[in-house]
Amino acid sequence: MRSAPAAPFLRRTVRRGTIKANYGEGRWEGALFTIFEKGKNRFPIKVWLRDIDDLDEGTIKQATNLSNLPFVFKHVALMPDCHSGFGMPIGGVLPTKDVIIPNAVGVDIGCGIAFVSTNVPVEILKKGRGPGLVQHMVNEMMKAIPVGFSHHPKPQPCQTLDTIGRMPMEGDPGLPALKEGYVQVGTLGGGNHFIELQEDEHGCLGIMVHSGSRNFGYKVAGYFNKRAKELNRKMNSPVPPEYDLAHLPIEHELGQAYIKWMSLALDFARENRAVMLRKTKEIVFRIIRKDLGFKDIAVKMEVNAHHNYAAREKHFGEMVWVHRKGAIRACRGELGIVPGAMGSYSYIVEGLGNEEAFSSCSHGAGRVMGRREAVRQFTPEEVEEDLACQGVLAFGRRTRREVPEEYRKAYKDIDEVMQNSLDLVKPILKLRTLAVVKG
Repeated sequence: MRSAPAAPFLRRTVRRGTIKANYGEGRWEGALFTIFEKGKNRFPIKVWLRDIDDLDEGTIKQATNLSNLPFVFKHVALMPDCHSGFGMPIGGVLPTKDVIIPNAVGVDIGCGIAFVSTNVPVEILKKGRGPGLVQHMVNEMMKAIPVGFSHHPKPQPCQTLDTIGRMPMEGDPGLPALKEGYVQVGTLGGGNHFIELQEDEHGCLGIMVHSGSRNFGYKVAGYFNKRAKELNRKMNSPVPPEYDLAHLPIEHELGQAYIKWMSLALDFARENRAVMLRKTKEIVFRIIRKDLGFKDIAVKMEVNAHHNYAAREKHFGEMVWVHRKGAIRACRGELGIVPGAMGSYSYIVEGLGNEEAFSSCSHGAGRVMGRREAVRQFTPEEVEEDLACQGVLAFGRRTRREVPEEYRKAYKDIDEVMQNSLDLVKPILKLRTLAVVKG
């Protein structure tokens, strides 16, 4: 860890107050500090954490690289869940003028979360035949929705790909990527992607799906990052190649092409989640109606939020490109989703439109340990025992070996992340994991 340097490098702002949310009332301390050292940072870095010691060295280095990009607008923002990624920290928000950066969006374009809450009382799933039926639901989900590297054996309906047509550009990701998308729509993927059944603080059932644009978005990202590197070499870009932040001018044909393909991947990711959410609802609702006799199922709330994308938005009176890599938009009154690790808690939040954060907030708990390290440190048995102790009724996974990747101890404490987010969002609903399918 890095110790806090002397002023003026570190400026700390603390706000105190009282917040009342559905999960209770209490004192909070929202914290924000700014990293800005003459000769080291071209633009300030604003961090929604309590202290610089809460940042790992990799995140500090990557954020410093961001702060020295010549086309940054105002400042760089780091959300409470931030940790190092590829080129740009996960949980980073980067506003730019006149350029877009593929690696500041990431390889899983449009990765995000969909959520619905229902009127189904969770109590009926905990009594009698309920727990066994929850495992049956999970088993049926695993049959209906391919996970990991699996995909559908045959092409599936996909409105996004049907309506877009061919995007003409020599050498682009093109038709092969489009055709592969037809067997990938409605698939979960691996790593931290999941489907969860959850219990809210009112005792009602919720369903949450976390996934993105699959290999389709990965190919788009890889192709345009490669082209951006080639273009930057020809342009003698002032951005060092080791930053891994090659950019595309918005007015260049490659910049325009990336925006179109990114938008397509965003739409594909949203449809991918919608398909899985529909299938999950069908399975869960059918079993509840048939086996538990609860007939009048109603959906009370629906939320869907991307957390890997770039968008043209107005901030501080100017139009800029806001890159959110592992961050969600949180305009005033806008609903968002901040999930915790499996077996933990998740939150539905309402945005406060904090302009200093470019109307953004965390997208989750944020890792404190890489997947490989988690597999080395923890056993599948340890994780499964912990899930049972946390009251998780059912668990579906592709292989046991990968289970420790998403152990809650490999992540930040979601409640601490939320405490540090209270200048950004207002929590309106707290959710506890009831059952999980791990990608």
